[in-house]
Amino acid sequence: MNPDFRCHVVTGGNDHRRTVEVARAAAAGGAGVVQVRSKPISARVLADLATRVAEAVASVSPTTRVLIDDRVDVAAALARRGVAVHGVHIGQDDVHVRDARALLGDAAIIGVTTGTWSLVHAVHEVADLVDYIGAGPFRPTPTKDSGRTPLGIAGYPPLVVESPVPVIAIGDVTAQDVPDLAGTGIAGVAISREFMRARDPEALARSVIRGFGAGR
Repeated sequence: MNPDFRCHVVTGGNDHRRTVEVARAAAAGGAGVVQVRSKPISARVLADLATRVAEAVASVSPTTRVLIDDRVDVAAALARRGVAVHGVHIGQDDVHVRDARALLGDAAIIGVTTGTWSLVHAVHEVADLVDYIGAGPFRPTPTKDSGRTPLGIAGYPPLVVESPVPVIAIGDVTAQDVPDLAGTGIAGVAISREFMRARDPEALARSVIRGFGAGR
């Protein structure tokens, strides 16, 4: 079954109990992807957190896919252990996508961070190995300076046309942005801070999915 990219939750922060709670609630609300991201963090602590997230997500939504940010080694180790982790999201400075695919196998989901036309164009060379790209930042984000110019709404249609794989909008996206972004042809949105601060992450996930449908 193909992943549902419409609502892609990216975890964050040092409160791992909160991370697990948000992941569970968002999955119950229909989030198709939960990406486990927590920096700085050791490989062992990340493995423990990802295991707890995977168990929580699977308890409410067996179709939600759990990815690990950056750490291909942790994802591979957990998959071998039988943990319900389904792949990785890697950046431009992380392990090359060919090596990630070799380590994780054909069934894994692999997403790659992009954000410029040239980076998206380069995905054609590895299109058979990549499942989606995260394109951004949508707007400047206080948590990460990618060095790329924010795309805004107008930046996505050309990237969607150029990309050989589904495009996910990333970089300080909120639920309020979703209808307009959905109209650009993207496959989904990645949201972090709004989910981690939400009083009701389940309701927020439902709102994102409704907004995506309204924009389409």
